[in-house]
Amino acid sequence: MKRVVAGLLLCGGLFAGASVASVGFQQVTVPDRQANSMQAGIWYPSNTQPSAHPLGMFSQEVALNAPVAGQGLPLILISHGTGGSLTSHIDTAHALARAGFVVLAVTHIGDNTQDQRYVGNRIDLIDRPRQAKAALDWVLSSWPGRLNLNPRRIGVFGFSLGGFTSLVLVGGTPEIARMAQLCDSTPAAPECAFIKNAHGDQLSPSAEAPHWIHDERIKAAVIAAPAASYLFGPGDLRDVSVPVQLWHVENDSQAPDAWNGALVRDNLKVHPDSHLVQGADHFVFLAPCSDALAAAAPQICQDPAGFDRAAFHRAFNQSVVDFFTTRLRDR
Repeated sequence: MKRVVAGLLLCGGLFAGASVASVGFQQVTVPDRQANSMQAGIWYPSNTQPSAHPLGMFSQEVALNAPVAGQGLPLILISHGTGGSLTSHIDTAHALARAGFVVLAVTHIGDNTQDQRYVGNRIDLIDRPRQAKAALDWVLSSWPGRLNLNPRRIGVFGFSLGGFTSLVLVGGTPEIARMAQLCDSTPAAPECAFIKNAHGDQLSPSAEAPHWIHDERIKAAVIAAPAASYLFGPGDLRDVSVPVQLWHVENDSQAPDAWNGALVRDNLKVHPDSHLVQGADHFVFLAPCSDALAAAAPQICQDPAGFDRAAFHRAFNQSVVDFFTTRLRDR
């Protein structure tokens, strides 16, 4: 297992053959057959001069709605954590786009900053992978830049509940009944308090077996601090055959590693590229906060004393770029 310390800078170059002047960006509305629509952001290589544009509580230097530069580009889907949005990993999206990737970040229906009707509900767990696949389907079939993509070079990046979503997409089949088992054996688990306080059905048993959506187009996954991973029991990850880069923190107050990331590491049949971030808590994988976001949501922006999230992200983003560059080589 690799240990990562804040301030460590990793070496690495652009995606083979990539040379871009800037990052292009489009905010799109993806039609959804089970809801009106979902919002998504698409970052991509561009040769157009960028300028400053606001996006949520961030400001980004992008070439807004500019043409895509390059052909046969790999595509990375980003799935955010509970209560997040398409901006949750904005700096990682930029790093990937500068390296020659197209990045699709969805805002999950019913579990985002503006709409939390599914939070703490089994619908959220079951429907997130379907939403992600629907967004991929739309980008590959309808997005104007689709002809610049190589549909055989697709990866997924997931944080927290987005990590759970990613594990399902690449073949994991969870068991929702394991939530009750966790809370019976470890009642002080933070997940149990979260579910108890959330609205919805609180993951109550259902006579109807969930239909878990997988997507064989995804060929590699980066998963950071995966939440709800205790829902994967022995054998539930046996169909995950893609390479996985797995990140966890030293002290995770939201999704403790012992019954989340550790279970993933132990049950994947292909040993993951595993990284431990010392001196950090759960939210360190979110983009370094703007002043506006820090004022609005201090709980996701405050890191342990002495931890430099911006310095960590320079190393983290490069490691993510290097992993996808290696694992999504031209096919």
